[in-house]
Amino acid sequence: MAFLDVRDLHTFYRDTEALKGASLDVEEGEIVALLGSNGAGKTTTLRTISGLQRARSGAVIFDGSDLTRARPHEIVSAGLVHVPEGRRIFSGLTVDENLSLGAYLSRGDRKRMSEDRDAVYALFPRLVERRRQVAGTLSGGEQQMLAIGRALMSRPRLLALDEPSMGLAPAVVRAVGQVIQRIRAAGTTILMVEQNVRQALRLADRAFVLETGRVVLSGPAGELAADPRVQAAYLGGSASVDEPPDGTVP
Repeated sequence: MAFLDVRDLHTFYRDTEALKGASLDVEEGEIVALLGSNGAGKTTTLRTISGLQRARSGAVIFDGSDLTRARPHEIVSAGLVHVPEGRRIFSGLTVDENLSLGAYLSRGDRKRMSEDRDAVYALFPRLVERRRQVAGTLSGGEQQMLAIGRALMSRPRLLALDEPSMGLAPAVVRAVGQVIQRIRAAGTTILMVEQNVRQALRLADRAFVLETGRVVLSGPAGELAADPRVQAAYLGGSASVDEPPDGTVP
C-alpha cells in the first residue's frame, strides 16, 4: 500500500459533484504533482484529503490508517498537513506569532517549539529579519514562505501544497521550487497542486492530471512532459521543463 492512497473519491458541493471517482497515490519520499485546468477538482482533492471537505464516498488511507472520516486536526496529528491556496496566514499577527500557532501540536514543549522555529528560520532566512513584523505587511513571496513555515511547525510527514507559486514573480517561483526540494530532501513527502505546469513537472517525480473531477493521465513527470496531450494543453507545445536560472525571494 502506498504512503498516501486516495481511492475513488466522490465529493460534492451541495448537489454539484466536484470529484467523480478521483484516485491517486503517493509513495513516501516522493514529490507528486496534481495538475489540471481551473475547475478540474485539484483544490477539492486536497481539501478532501485534509478533511476540510467531506467525501460522500471513497477512501483516504495515510500510512495504513483510514482518515476518510477524520477531523482536520486529527489528520494534522497523523502527520498530513495542508497549506491552502491563498496562503491564509493570520495577517494581523507577527511572523513569530503565526509560527507559534502552527506549533499547536507541541504546545507546552518549549524546547521543541524553539527547535522547530529555528529550523523554519534556517530554511527561510528572510523571515528572520521579519520575525516581529505583522504578516499582512510582508511581500507575496514572504507570505508564501510563512504559510509553508507555519505548516512545517507541525513536523508533517506529508505536506500538501495548494498553488504555492500562485501570484508570485518568476524569481520567487524559482525560490519556492528550491525550498520544496529542500523540504523533500529533509524527509518530508510532498503532494502539490500547481498551475505552473513547467515548475510542477520539473520538481515532481510523478504527476496526475485531473479533468472534471477524474484522473485522466498519470505517470512519471518526464513522461507526462513529453506526452503530446500535456504539451498541447499546458506546455504550449514544448516538452522542455528545464530548470530556469536560480532566483532569490525579493
